[in-house]
Amino acid sequence: MSGLIGKKIGMTSIFDENGKNIPCTVIEAGPCIVTQVRTEEVDGYEAVQLGFDDATEKSATKADLGHAKKAGTSVKRKVAEFKGFDEEYKLGDAINVDLFNEGEFVDISGTSKGKGFQGVVKRHGFGGVGQATHGQHNRLRAPGSIGAASYPARVFKGMKMAGRMGGEKVKVQNLKVLKVVPEKNLIVVKGCVPGHKNAYVIIQK
Repeated sequence: MSGLIGKKIGMTSIFDENGKNIPCTVIEAGPCIVTQVRTEEVDGYEAVQLGFDDATEKSATKADLGHAKKAGTSVKRKVAEFKGFDEEYKLGDAINVDLFNEGEFVDISGTSKGKGFQGVVKRHGFGGVGQATHGQHNRLRAPGSIGAASYPARVFKGMKMAGRMGGEKVKVQNLKVLKVVPEKNLIVVKGCVPGHKNAYVIIQK
């Protein structure tokens, strides 16, 4: 699907015409530069590669520098491919937030915040031990039994247990576009999107 690369600015809330307070996320979307055009003849599929956010040449590899030079642009921090654009683009073209319209729905993917090592209550939503009877006094957030002893005498694969949480690719679907601000390259979507502030996200129509 066609779309843009963006940067999560943060969350806020706005009021709709009925006076209802709606939580929303502000994203800086574009301008994205076309750094490569994939074709059926050369690559076996059609797509447009976009680059977003300038990087320093000092931190770039020679391959990145040559790739950017061919497109006539600077080295980009984030690069992603998109399909399904209505228009045909060539190297060096800029695609802005005008691609989106107020009221339409988008899918946004990004890397979720890393939470570190977490227990089963936070990680999997376990309820904890509800009763404090039968002499139980210090096991409120424990997972409980993880398997029988004599048979099968092992813990099954996929058992929900404590462990590292977050830092995974997450896609949130069908987020409504509440507002588009072309002069500042901002898009405001309803609800929350994965990632921390200034994290890169992929916005797909």
